[in-house]
Amino acid sequence: MRLLIVEDDPEACQAMTSVLAEAGHECVRAADGIAGLNAAGNEGFDVLIVDRMLPRLDGVSMVERLRQEGNQTPVLFLSALGEIADRVTGLEAGGDDYLVKPYAFAELVARIEALARRRKTGSVETLLRVGDLEMDLIGREVRRSGREIDLQPREFQLLEFLMRNAGQSVTRTMLLEKVWEYHFDPQTNVIDVHISRLRSKIDKGFDRPMLLTVRGAGYRLEA
Repeated sequence: MRLLIVEDDPEACQAMTSVLAEAGHECVRAADGIAGLNAAGNEGFDVLIVDRMLPRLDGVSMVERLRQEGNQTPVLFLSALGEIADRVTGLEAGGDDYLVKPYAFAELVARIEALARRRKTGSVETLLRVGDLEMDLIGREVRRSGREIDLQPREFQLLEFLMRNAGQSVTRTMLLEKVWEYHFDPQTNVIDVHISRLRSKIDKGFDRPMLLTVRGAGYRLEA
């Protein structure tokens, strides 16, 4: 993918560029909001990574202008401002996702790739498939190798998110935000409990487990 990083801190930008290049992505840097606005409008990018606090033009204003111009490239905001009101401001300005500093590079890569997949998909999906696991979003049914699996509503949401990000590591923070809609860590084992229940339902009785724990990163659903 071709990514635009709008970040005024050269060290932070270099660290991001190195990690993203290792993941196979091409990165272009803009050091302020005006440069970012011009680059995003004149060159084709798959995802924009925008710091909120930028010289000349702040990140929120930059994204607002892009959206007014009809530019719909997915935007991931990066910011040390992590209050719910700050996140809402970024998302209402046209951001597609919001990652609070400091963050894990594994999560940064996972979120960028998820935004790109979401853009490519475009049309609304009604059937998800990962290996021999199928999810019917209309009928709210799940099957593995033709065997029906009964899931509770939250388990269904959790599995849907994992299937949409199959093959990618998803962090606990991502699950809390996207499945439970928590923008803070409740300091409970709610994720562990639901992952354990889901794993017992989709993997029990099958030779090959699909729901894997990624040490230090989170979880991954593998075909």
